[in-house]
Amino acid sequence: MDRSSRQSDDVFAGEARGEVSPRAARALWAGSAGLVLAVLGTSVLVAGAEHGWRLLVAVALVVAQVCALRWQARAPVAVLAVNAATGLAVWALLPAVTLTGALLAAQVSLCVLSAIRPRRVSVGALAAMCLPAPLAFGAGGTAGLAVYLLTVVLAWTAGQWRRAQQERTRAEMRRAVVEERARIAREVHDVVAHTLSVVVIQAGAADDVFTQRPEQARQALRAIETGARSALGELRLLLRAFGPGEEEEGAGEQREPGPSLARLDELADTVRATGMTVHVHREGAFDGLPTAVDLAAYRIVQEALTNMLRHAVGADEVSVRVTVEGECVKVTVVDNGRTPQSRSAAAGAGRGLVGMKERARLVGGSLRAGPLSPGGFEVAARLPVEDVS
Repeated sequence: MDRSSRQSDDVFAGEARGEVSPRAARALWAGSAGLVLAVLGTSVLVAGAEHGWRLLVAVALVVAQVCALRWQARAPVAVLAVNAATGLAVWALLPAVTLTGALLAAQVSLCVLSAIRPRRVSVGALAAMCLPAPLAFGAGGTAGLAVYLLTVVLAWTAGQWRRAQQERTRAEMRRAVVEERARIAREVHDVVAHTLSVVVIQAGAADDVFTQRPEQARQALRAIETGARSALGELRLLLRAFGPGEEEEGAGEQREPGPSLARLDELADTVRATGMTVHVHREGAFDGLPTAVDLAAYRIVQEALTNMLRHAVGADEVSVRVTVEGECVKVTVVDNGRTPQSRSAAAGAGRGLVGMKERARLVGGSLRAGPLSPGGFEVAARLPVEDVS
């Protein structure tokens, strides 16, 4: 989703502070002005057909209301006051126009004010709009009073409903931003943590044998270079999605394939370069897996291997098994290291393991991680293939 997109054509678009975009303000003015001209303008012309100068003054007041509506998104309180005063003047000039009709522009302004200003302000405006209620009762009796109060309350309620809708939209956008930041953090963590773990081990190995076995040291350095290049490629792919204009700039560029189960052997090779024995077993058809599931399975394997390199004591062998069975992908990573108490505690609190569980949850799956009774540590995930958006 485009988190920065704004619904600029929304008649009540804006932030909680009540700002409305210029395009939305123009649309709001066009709609409200059209309503006032069509309803109130027609009523004035019909009611004042035989009133000479009163008709001319009333028409001028209606035009003034329409012009005032141009600023209702910027100064709704002032516009409401102007429209209420001119509406009462229209009603005084042409009593045949009902008070409810004469104050139509004021009711529109009340609706807008209720939508874009704090509730304490809109409640005060609602109370002010109820002040002419005795006039409505005097002119139309109980029915006239009921109609007037009902239209005023409905205008205020419509604005409150729109305000609540906007607040829900903003809350959803904030939640989307938080989720996207968490996703980016997980991606960066998985890439950087795995690469640095391999680099640290290889650098230590190179330092140990640099003098006595220079060829082995060179192999370790080459492994560091390969892992670093791979990590840079993944980070470049990740950042490209968030850079403006990157799609156009990279249109003719040969792009590296993104992380997926198809690159599982490359991932295993980076771990093998540290001296670890890595067994990779695949079963089932991997073509056509949903992208989200494919990426989640790859990242879970990557993080499991990273945790093994960082925390497993005495581990020299790890088995990775990925199986596609029916409507789910099963991922199992087991090492043969000793499991100290600190690693057992990390199974419930470590950032990497928490991230793996979150990845599995986001695609509708589950993950468990913990020590095995004979020894070693197991990470097992089950990721559904169907119904993944």
